[in-house]
Amino acid sequence: MAHPAPQEEDTVQDTIAPEDVARACFAAYLAQDRPAMERLLAEEFVFTSPQDDHIDRAAFLEVCFPTADRVRSQEVLDAVPFDGGQVFVRYEYVLTTGERHRNVEVMTVRDGRLTETQVYFGGRFPQG
Repeated sequence: MAHPAPQEEDTVQDTIAPEDVARACFAAYLAQDRPAMERLLAEEFVFTSPQDDHIDRAAFLEVCFPTADRVRSQEVLDAVPFDGGQVFVRYEYVLTTGERHRNVEVMTVRDGRLTETQVYFGGRFPQG
């Protein structure tokens, strides 16, 4: 039985390193590029943070994704792959209020798409 050839986008997506998928998600968030984020998130995507308990893809896109307007700048400090598709991401961001924070996320990537994000909030982080 013949199998249909994979579409070029699917082939490219599957070859992206998990840490690059994580970085692409951060970029899509900052740019508020919803179509890009939708391509990066698996249908079974789950998001957990101290404020959100295992919310699904639709809830994440509705509640969390549109919040980038409160961020003046954001920098991924580390994106380290581990344990077969997971990525440890440490990042710093500055809010429009001038407050600087650092957080950590553990992101799980399967078949080139993000399936889970677990966020661990840090506190305010001093400048310098």
